Amino acid sequence: MALEERPREKMLVHGVKSLSNAELLAIIIRTGTKQKNAIELANYIINKDLQGIRYLQEMTLEELCKIQGIGLSKSAQIKAALELGIRVASYKPIKYRVKNPWDIYKYYMESLRYQKREVFKVVLLNTKNEIISDIDVSVGTLNSSLVHPREVFREAIKRSSNKIILMHNHPSGSIEPSKEDKDVTQRLIKCGELIGIEVIDHIIIGDGLYFSFKENMII
Repeated sequence: MALEERPREKMLVHGVKSLSNAELLAIIIRTGTKQKNAIELANYIINKDLQGIRYLQEMTLEELCKIQGIGLSKSAQIKAALELGIRVASYKPIKYRVKNPWDIYKYYMESLRYQKREVFKVVLLNTKNEIISDIDVSVGTLNSSLVHPREVFREAIKRSSNKIILMHNHPSGSIEPSKEDKDVTQRLIKCGELIGIEVIDHIIIGDGLYFSFKENMII
């Protein structure tokens, strides 16, 4: 491979954003096999079973090790790089102010978008709309029996939160709210009104997208 076409050299000259997904992965694995150079091997891994880079995160160390040319060391490097990227993307500053649904989506996207089960969270806000904390209320299919008002509002009362945002993910990637999503939201809004804690939004996180009940005038 010509020197200027090598991923590391290309990155030095043109910057990291000039690299393709395969070139970035090739830098991590460093070497290929007798049959494939590092970029070809990276392309093979990314496009294995036609699943794309999104599913690289879901591959286990054992699955990566089964790929010819990728042993335990390279598998560990790949998983470590992916986890580091997720942690950087989901880094939470001490005080984070929520001005609109997009702020919540950015804050929680990486921690929720690849979950294989639905996770229902409640985000607690103070009077300045800064995040105090968040709590996991249920894991699994969203329904009214799992999302009980007692679990939703107990921590909000303890932490003196006067506003909350409801949030859950859709593992399918779709962001269309179900009837159950709407029913749970309305039930919690009514409970919040009784105890003086406002439910200001319910946000559904999908694969790179979000749905805000407030933006869509359901709340």
